[in-house]
Amino acid sequence: MMANGMYVFNGIDAITGTYLLPPLPPADVARVALGEKLDEEHRRQLDWRNERRLFKSLGVQAGIDADDLAQAGWGVIFAHDADPAIRAALAPLLAHRQACAGSRYRLFWGEDGHRPEERSWDFLRRFRHAPAGPVDPERVPYYLLIVGEPEAIPYRFQYMLDAQFAVGRIAFDTPEEYAQYAQSVVRAETGGIAKPASAAFFGVRNAGDQATQMSADDLVAPLAKSFAEGHADWAVTQAVGAAASKARLSDLLGGRDAPRMLFSASHGMGFPCGDPLQFERQGALLCQDWPGPLQHRGAIPPDFYFCAEDVGDAADVAGMVAFLFACFGGGTPRLDDFSHAAFTQPGQIAPRAFVAALPKRLLAHPRGGALAVVAHVERAWGYSFAWPGVGPQLQVFESTLSRLASGHPIGHALEYFNDRYSQLAALLTTQIEDAKFQKNIDEFEIANTWTAHNDARSYVIVGDPAVRLA
Repeated sequence: MMANGMYVFNGIDAITGTYLLPPLPPADVARVALGEKLDEEHRRQLDWRNERRLFKSLGVQAGIDADDLAQAGWGVIFAHDADPAIRAALAPLLAHRQACAGSRYRLFWGEDGHRPEERSWDFLRRFRHAPAGPVDPERVPYYLLIVGEPEAIPYRFQYMLDAQFAVGRIAFDTPEEYAQYAQSVVRAETGGIAKPASAAFFGVRNAGDQATQMSADDLVAPLAKSFAEGHADWAVTQAVGAAASKARLSDLLGGRDAPRMLFSASHGMGFPCGDPLQFERQGALLCQDWPGPLQHRGAIPPDFYFCAEDVGDAADVAGMVAFLFACFGGGTPRLDDFSHAAFTQPGQIAPRAFVAALPKRLLAHPRGGALAVVAHVERAWGYSFAWPGVGPQLQVFESTLSRLASGHPIGHALEYFNDRYSQLAALLTTQIEDAKFQKNIDEFEIANTWTAHNDARSYVIVGDPAVRLA
């Protein structure tokens, strides 16, 4: 996001207490953008998606109800060499989805599973489905659940598949956790969980910190207000600024005030590659307890942030959907998506790509897991909700949360984010092509579009994309 003419990025280094990236001038960001290239097949996918907004089907071919799994279909993608114990652990969910989707249920396993280095369009061609155009659920279902770590089935595959389909991912450490999540989803969808319609909005606003001040003032507070006005049947609470403490977040993430839907915005914690705490605490949510960059120096103590370890065994998160706007809140790639030749060679930021521990803990909780978490892979960018010269832009968030509150599957609700990504990709491609021919080069505009494009791409669903708030 822009502040005082510089690009200010989310994310705090847990060891040094400084920002993961320093503020950068538009010219530096533009140089990165001009070196960025999209795969030709992926460009075609995004171009098609940008054009197909004329259709009302939002992903599936005309005449198909995307909310009905029997029409839209549901599939699960394993790596070609996945552990059979994981498939066995997911048996309750697979049987439940097969009953819902009928003939449009698809198991991508073994030879049909994802192969090493396989791109999304190569995968689709194996099943005679075009890599662009409306989804034909007779060939490949609209809702697709990826099972496995992003080191085996890369985030890039997920991003590109998600441009056309509704995609989610689960990746746990043990078969028991897969089984717990499967049982939680089935229980929630068969009447085993009954909770009132309640939503909580949590917005950190740290002193002297431009990123969280903007997200609290321009995203969380107005989003809570608009949601409450549009959904009178929901109980809506908010904790913004001084109220956004770690203790309050503990109440919301499994404590006495746990809502059906939680929306939070904060810095996410970042750890050096190979740090012993990286896998467990990367993406943890930095709360209001942090006094800000002007008053705090040095390592960030755990008392300031909320991580997976803070979700106790007695927590009640069953049936919840959480939206975590924070760097690394959803996961971390092995190589830095931001570090390009304009600055350094792409650097390794983790020993392997991984899903963040906090969403995994919420989904596989022993008392009953959350249904899904929407969060960022890599860094979160403020362009999700603000654009220079235009101000706050909340339509995508408002539309998505409204769809969720109305009972639509989360993968279908997130189509608003995917549409925004395709539109920004088309705009960025045009600006970069113009720059090659020295046509109206505006470094500020290119930098704006590039940061917004990366932000829109990196939202992921941790969980089954077909789950919904009943």
